This record gives sequence, structure tokens and C-alpha cells, in this order.
Amino acid sequence: MATASETPVLDTLAAMTVDSLERCGLVPETFMLTRIAALAASDAPPISYVAHIDPAIQAGLTAEQVQDVLVAIAPVVGTARVMTAAANIAKALGITIAVAETEAGGRA
Repeated sequence: MATASETPVLDTLAAMTVDSLERCGLVPETFMLTRIAALAASDAPPISYVAHIDPAIQAGLTAEQVQDVLVAIAPVVGTARVMTAAANIAKALGITIAVAETEAGGRA
């Protein structure tokens, strides 16, 4: 029987990500850029990007690198998907900042 958790879906996704990283030969930076490209190509919602912000920062990604990935995939996935991805990334950053500010305010 699985261990009870208040966030079983998030826990499962986190475990899948760790497993994927361990089985993949890509360096963390390339791994995260590839995942961002996949999110954009699949028209992922902002919450999907939220889950990748901290790992992307940990991998040392820059905003310029993310922009470069969106430019690189635009001819393949299309303008609409790339523009939606850019907007969803911005929303995800806003969500992340709002959560961090709320948590910081709760500790003060």
C-alpha cells in the first residue's frame, strides 16, 4: 500500500521527474530546456511551467536561453503555440512570485 500523502498527484509527478532525470544522459541545463520545449509544443498550462521554475533556476537557465528555445521551436510548433507558451511562462512566474511573497509574509 502506498504511503498516504496530502499531495499524491504532485508527489507522483515529482517522482517521475526525478526518475526521468536519473535515466537521462543530458546535463541538467539541456534537460530543462528540452522539457520547456516539450511544454510549449504540448500547449501546457501555466501550472505545468510552475513545476519547472525551481529546477530551471537550479540548472542555471537564463531568460535568454528560454527565449532561444522558443525561437528555435517556433517553425516547428507554430507562432500561436510559442506565443501561448511565452504568456504561460509569464503567468507561471507571477504565480511563483505571489506564492513566495505570501510565504515570506507568513514568516514575518
